[in-house]
Amino acid sequence: MEELSFYDVKSKSKFTATEYDVREKSGRFFAVTKSQSGPHECWRVLGKEQAAKLKK
Repeated sequence: MEELSFYDVKSKSKFTATEYDVREKSGRFFAVTKSQSGPHECWRVLGKEQAAKLKK
């Protein structure tokens, strides 16, 4: 998968990940990965075209 950057709100740090899920919620697309600093998830907003490309 393509490498994406995420921001962890709880630890206030940026990181990159290549393992993530593409999810749709309320008509918007998000990339979701596990946080590197805890058990929570980090979400990143995706555009429709980027989501379609990453879902393949």
